[in-house]
Amino acid sequence: MRMFKIVAASAIASIATMGVATAADLITVPTSTPVEMPIYEEPGFDWNGFYAGVYGGVQDSAAGGTQYGLGIQAGVNAQFDFYLLGAEVAVHGLTGGALDTSYGQILGRAGLVVTDDVVVYAAGGYGIDLGPPAEEDFLLGGGVEVAVTDAISVRAQYLHGFPNQGGNPKNQFTVGANFHF
Repeated sequence: MRMFKIVAASAIASIATMGVATAADLITVPTSTPVEMPIYEEPGFDWNGFYAGVYGGVQDSAAGGTQYGLGIQAGVNAQFDFYLLGAEVAVHGLTGGALDTSYGQILGRAGLVVTDDVVVYAAGGYGIDLGPPAEEDFLLGGGVEVAVTDAISVRAQYLHGFPNQGGNPKNQFTVGANFHF
């Protein structure tokens, strides 16, 4: 019995000290090279800066009837948080209705960036028929512009032309695409 007690006591002592001995030896596994964290990029479309584009549309007036046309536009935007301010110049040719003509306009835009890629805006400015009848208009309207890539947006816009001197009121609806620089 005495021998059994000695063997049991030495076995218990061995097991008890084995845990302490292995606890001091930390097992490590080699790792690969450190991974660089990605740089945070601002989400959404950058509306700031210059743009140019093309558009097609329809214009209706008492003098010219319903006319269809294509045009070009260029402008600049400045974004302040979720506010957008801009200026634009555009020229389009019109055909159909009573006669063929062209129309030029200068617009100011003020809007809200609804989401990172969508702007809703009001527009106002000055327009002039570049062919007969030579009429001048004050323009007021609005539109929606949506970014479809990092540099291209599409938009739909409505403008109403209030005649400057007793001319004919105009209604203009356009759809176009812009390239942002």
